[in-house]
This record gives sequence, structure tokens and C-alpha cells, in this order.
Amino acid sequence: MGSRLKLVFAVSLLLQLVDFSRGNKVGVAYGRDANNLPSPDRVVQLVQSHNIQHLRIYDTDPGVLNAFKNTGIEFTVGVHNSDLPAFQTQSNVDSWFRDRILPYYQATKITQITVGNEVTGTGDNSANLVVPAMRNVVSALKRAGLQDIIKVSTPLSFGVVSKAYPPSEGTFDSKFAFVLNPLLQFLRENGSPFMVNLYPYFAIDDSSLEFVLFEPSPQAFVDPNTRLRYDNMFDAQLDAVHYAIRNQRFSLADQNFGDIKTIVMETGAPSRGSSRDRHATIENARLYNTNLIRHVTSGSASRTTTMPMSGTPAMHNGELDVYIFSLFDENLKQGPEIEGNWGIFHPDMTSKYNLNFPGKGTNPSGRSWCVASSQAPNSDLQKALDWACGPGKADCSAIQPGHQCFQPDTLVSHASFAFNNYYQKNGARAEACSFSGTGKIVYTNPSYGKCIYF
Repeated sequence: MGSRLKLVFAVSLLLQLVDFSRGNKVGVAYGRDANNLPSPDRVVQLVQSHNIQHLRIYDTDPGVLNAFKNTGIEFTVGVHNSDLPAFQTQSNVDSWFRDRILPYYQATKITQITVGNEVTGTGDNSANLVVPAMRNVVSALKRAGLQDIIKVSTPLSFGVVSKAYPPSEGTFDSKFAFVLNPLLQFLRENGSPFMVNLYPYFAIDDSSLEFVLFEPSPQAFVDPNTRLRYDNMFDAQLDAVHYAIRNQRFSLADQNFGDIKTIVMETGAPSRGSSRDRHATIENARLYNTNLIRHVTSGSASRTTTMPMSGTPAMHNGELDVYIFSLFDENLKQGPEIEGNWGIFHPDMTSKYNLNFPGKGTNPSGRSWCVASSQAPNSDLQKALDWACGPGKADCSAIQPGHQCFQPDTLVSHASFAFNNYYQKNGARAEACSFSGTGKIVYTNPSYGKCIYF
């Protein structure tokens, strides 16, 4: 290969790698259907310590939105199905937008609004109401000049797909055409993504556990129409959705909807269930979510090329955004036991299993911490510590005797933990690490043992 051709190839490959690094996102759905969850302020610390950069909530709770101000974490907020009737009236939407979006969208970094959730499976009139409600939300965004900053969509269940094998013949169920046709038109008009909730776990009986968990499996197959290879159920289901969107154009005067981006707003695996849910184990949940993160961030979707690309076999150049369901177990979920056991954390904020979110441990987003200066006089440090744990309202419970950060029992160690807690709660701003000159900002995580600096 000539030197000039080598250079062109190298530049091309570099551009693809750079482009990939900009794309795929792994977020977490923060469901709160429980009565034993930590306060939003403590959840902020948990999320930051694990480098989770994208969260989805199902409402616009001011307590959550206030807690996450100035954290840099991207938020998807939601409108409940029960609110869709009220959202048929523009004035109601305008009031909601004025009270629940405008005060927070900048500091809390709201980037998406989901209007309803799985409306085709509710058994009520939600599916008929969702697109008019979405149009009213976009009207409010346009008046504020935010229509290009905050995108509006509605997550549907995989149940809207009537044919999923082979993926290239993916087809939507015709009985949902009344909502899918206007929805796709809306998404294209507004540059919004198609959102879907994917749960390969529920397809285990039709496939195999290994194929669902991204593990080597004899269930891997080649699509006979595209010759693309599928090594896991997630890719097969997501590409079936992608093809269903493309194939839907034939019923809409040949409009092509294939360029609409698809986002997976929920996916995951349960860690516990009844005796009938024999695959609902912590180990299987760990495997699914670990392999999912690796799959999304490594560009390892199966295809007939060795080039590192993002996406799935059929969407190999597209961004692949997924949200793991869910942050915590939810003890008030209705239905079988399995419904409340999809969390990656226990309500006491301990991890069920270790997950490495993109960039964890490498500080790619410039994470910083505030610690006490070992050069500061003890008298000044004590005053600053007393202020942080008192008027400053830092959570100093971890440095009390018998707790995880009490040792080493030194003033510098205790002050460092308290300073950092205050610093993080106040948006990690430089002025929040002053403490009259006794604090300093560091860029290496000072956590040790069981003492975690959030």
C-alpha cells in the first residue's frame, strides 16, 4: 500500500473512531415507585460516584430536578399517562411547561421529554391522546425557542412489533397503525427519536439464556435477506424495530422514515422473582447489564466487517443510546414479585453487583473532588469542619464513630470527607471548596476501602 493511501486509510479509520466516541450513551432509568428510597440529594452523590451521565425520570418532580442542578447530568423527564387528558389543552401544557420545565431546563440539563409510556398497552384511551399531547408540548417549546434543545417523544413497548424474525422483515402490528402513523410523522417533522422499551429477558423461553445475555450461543443466526449475523437478542429485537419503521413507509404514501433515530429507553434484567422466574438471579442481571454496557460502548455489534463501528448490525453507523432499568428496586410496583426487582442498587445505595459505566475510573468528564489541605492550621480546619457539618448542611454521618469513614480518626480525613460532600452538593463549583482557604480541589478520587467520596 502506498504511503499516501496508507495515510488516507489511517485518517478515515481515525475519523470513524472519533465519531464513535461521540455517540453511544448508557443511561439509567430512575424509577421511584417505592417508599424506601434515599433522598434525591443522596442519589446525586451515588450517580456521580458511578459516573452515570444520563438519567430518565418518569415525571418532573421538583425535588429531583432541584437536587440535580449544576451536576452536568443529562435528564429525560416525563409526563404520566394519567396526565394525557389534561395535555389535550394547550393552556394546561403551557402552565406545566412554565412551572416544571422552564425553571430547571438549563441547570438540570433537560434534553428530552417523554409524553406517556407504553401507551398501546394501557387498555384506555392513552394511545389516541399521546400525539396531540406531544404536539402541544412542542408548541410550548417553540414559544420558548427550545424545540431544538429539548426533544419530545413517547416510549413504546416491543409489543407493537408483530413480526420480528428475521429482523429485516420487522413489521408493526397493523392494529396500532392509528397511533404509529401520526407518531412517525410527528417524529420526522420535529427531528425526534423513536423510543422503545426492550426486554430480551422475556424472550428467553423462545430462545436461550446465553443469546439473551450476550454470551456465545448456538442461537446466533444470519438474516437470510441481509446476510447480517446476530449474536444476541438485543440486536435482533432493536433491528426488527428499525426495519419496522422503514417498512411502515409503504402504508404512508411511500414516506421514508428510515432516518429516524431509535433510542432504547428501558432495558435490563431482574435479579429476583418468584419460583417460576428461575432466570431472575443477581448473576444473570449482572451478566446482562455488564455485557450490554460493553456491547454498546465497544462497537462490537456482529456484522461482516472488522471495522470498529457503533450501533447494531443494520444500524452500524448510527448512535446507540440505551437506558438501563432501573436505578433501584421498587417495592410498590404492582404485579408479580419480579416487577419490583430490576434495580442495579439496593435502596440503601449499595450495589447489587459491580457495573462499569463508560469512563468510570478514567475521569473523562473532568470529575473533581474537594479535600482538606494538610497544610492548614488545625484550628481553621476545625472551624471549617464544624461549619460544613452544621450550617453548610453537609452529610457527615459517615465520619461518625463506627461508620465507614471514621477511620483514620484524623481532623484532615474527617474534614476532607465533609468538605467534598458540601462541594458536590453545591454543583462542584470552585467557590464551594474554599472553606476560608482550608480546602483544595483534586482530580483523583480520594475514596478508600468502604469510604466512598461521592
